[in-house]
Amino acid sequence: MLSWSAGHQVVRREIWRDQPWLATVATVVEDSDELLATYIPEGSPFAFPPSADGRPHPWSGRPCWEGNGVLMLQRPGEAFAVWHFWHGPHRVFTGWYLNLQEPFRRTAIGYDTQDLELDILVSPDGGWERKDEELLDGHIAGGRFDREQVEAILRLGDDIEGRLAQGRRWWDDRWAEFIPDPGWVSPTFPGGWERCPVTSSTGLRSYRVLPT
Repeated sequence: MLSWSAGHQVVRREIWRDQPWLATVATVVEDSDELLATYIPEGSPFAFPPSADGRPHPWSGRPCWEGNGVLMLQRPGEAFAVWHFWHGPHRVFTGWYLNLQEPFRRTAIGYDTQDLELDILVSPDGGWERKDEELLDGHIAGGRFDREQVEAILRLGDDIEGRLAQGRRWWDDRWAEFIPDPGWVSPTFPGGWERCPVTSSTGLRSYRVLPT
């Protein structure tokens, strides 16, 4: 297995129709057979390669990540990542953002994924709410997803919420106290990252939650 050491910079790309349409640079925090933890610091640059059909990425026009950085925990083969958010100069932890996405696929420069638009916000006290479910029908009309994909995304959301209701969270609360290493260098894109071959999605069967 290709793996990276802490502090290594990788390119995180979102793939639309077999082409990157968003890329940014993340720093590896931990990498093992069970977990990939990466951190996008404030100021990490964004790039928006043109998509196959000219569709702009929803974040198009943003130059970089703003505000406090975000820590992302991902388990291989699982169709969501656990994003950790902080607010303000004292980095007050505000909660977890369960970002439904295709399971990450490693590349020579980092990893590829694709956002599935539906998200679940989990507060520090354990409560949760869905985000952006109302937008999914519009994504069907606009050609982003088809009906079968949206039904699979909604089932995935139901599965995650069912586990939350049972108190089954696999990630460790200690990550809420994460502080980035001040010695890490500022993120920059490696030369030729645009030419790195894309890894293809494994399709609807990959929209799953692993056992806790």
